[in-house]
Amino acid sequence: MKNNTTLLKKKVMRWESFLVLILIAEVFIFGLINPKFLLPRVFLGSINNFMTICIVSLFVTFVLITGGIDIQAGSIVGLTSIFIGVLWNDAGMNLYVACFLGLLLGAFCGALSGFFIAFTGVQSMVVTLGGSFLYSGLALMVTNFSSTESYKGISGFPKEFTHFVKGRIFNIIPNQLVIFLVLILITYLLLHRTTYGRKVFLCGVNQNAAEYCGIKSKLIIMSTYILSGVGASLAGILLTAYLGTAKTDLGKEITLPVITAVVLGGTSNLGGTGGVIGTALAAVVIGIMRFGLSMADVNTQYLDIPVGILLIIAVAIRFAGTNPAISKFFNKFKHPLKR
Repeated sequence: MKNNTTLLKKKVMRWESFLVLILIAEVFIFGLINPKFLLPRVFLGSINNFMTICIVSLFVTFVLITGGIDIQAGSIVGLTSIFIGVLWNDAGMNLYVACFLGLLLGAFCGALSGFFIAFTGVQSMVVTLGGSFLYSGLALMVTNFSSTESYKGISGFPKEFTHFVKGRIFNIIPNQLVIFLVLILITYLLLHRTTYGRKVFLCGVNQNAAEYCGIKSKLIIMSTYILSGVGASLAGILLTAYLGTAKTDLGKEITLPVITAVVLGGTSNLGGTGGVIGTALAAVVIGIMRFGLSMADVNTQYLDIPVGILLIIAVAIRFAGTNPAISKFFNKFKHPLKR
C-alpha cells in the first residue's frame, strides 16, 4: 500500500503535471479576459501561430540533454525557407524536391556546427552563435539568385502545398496540430525507447564514462545537432507553406522561446536529464501565453517579457534543486527532528 502511494505521488508531482496545471490556468484566465479565446476553432487554430517553436524545441531537446545549446535554429529556418523558394521560383525545380533538399541543407548546417563542437571542443554557445550569423548571411546571399526583392519574399506557391498546412480536420482541428503530435511520438520513441536515446543521455551525464562504455560520444553529440538542423528545416518548410511566402527572416524571433520551452520542460541546461513530453507541454504553454496576451490587446513587442521571466524562473528552480545548501534547508521541513 505504501509503495502504491509513493508511486502515485511521483506521478502527480512530476514536472509535466505542473505544466499541465499552468496550461489549464492560462486557458481559464485568458478565457475570462476574452471569451473568444475559448472558441474551439480559435483556440485550436492558435497552434498554427507557434508551430515553429513547438517543432524546433522538440529537436533542440536532444542537444541540451548532451550538455550543449543550439541558438542557430532560427537562422536555419529562414535559410531553408528562402532556399526552397529560390529553387522552386527561379531554378524551376519541383517544389517537393526542393523541400527535400531543404531538409538536407538543415542536416548539413547542423552537422557543420556539430562537428566543431564535438571534435574540436569549442563551446556550443560560441559555435552556434557563429552559425546563427553565418546562416543568416547565407540566406541573404541566396536572395541574390532570385528575381524578387528580398523584402517582398517569394510567394505564389501551389495551392496543394499551402492548403495542406492550412487545412483542418472536420474544419476544426488544424493539420499542423496532427503533425506536431506525430513528431512528439517520433521524438519520444527515439529519445526514450531506443539505444540511441540512452546514449544521448549518457553523453550528457558523463562523456568520458560514455567513451569508456564503448559509445562514440563525439558522433552522438554531432548527431543531435544534425537532428536539430533537420527539425529547424522542417519548421521552415511548414512555416513557408502556412504563410505562403519564403523569406529570410522567418525564424529570427524563435531562439528565446525555443530555449525557454526546452528548459521549462524539465531539460537541464547542464545536460543529462530531460524529456520530449515536458518540452512539448512547455512549448504549448509559451505559445498559448503569447497568443492569449495578444488577444488581451497586449502589444506584440512586449510578448517576449513573460517568456524571459519564465526562462529565468526555470533556470533558478533547476539551480535550487541541485544546490546542496538549498536542498538541505528544505529537507529540514520535510524531515523535522523528532522530539
